[in-house]
Amino acid sequence: MPEFMDVHTTMKGVTSEALAEAHQADLAIQDDEQVNFKHAWADPESGMVFCLSEAPSAEAVQRIHERAGHPADNIYEVPIQA
Repeated sequence: MPEFMDVHTTMKGVTSEALAEAHQADLAIQDDEQVNFKHAWADPESGMVFCLSEAPSAEAVQRIHERAGHPADNIYEVPIQA
């Protein structure tokens, strides 16, 4: 299954608790779209949040994020890894 890195740019000041809560909201419904959210990272100073997932499509990732209340600004497929 393809992997995706999605980026959220408007989460300035995000705390580790808020990141964990947002990630948990994704995990609670990810099976509806056959998405597997693997990890999330955040930089509270810049407001950037990055999420790594496996999914059938970028659209599936976005649908989960939208339903969880935090749509991604960009989603990139990452077909090559080192």
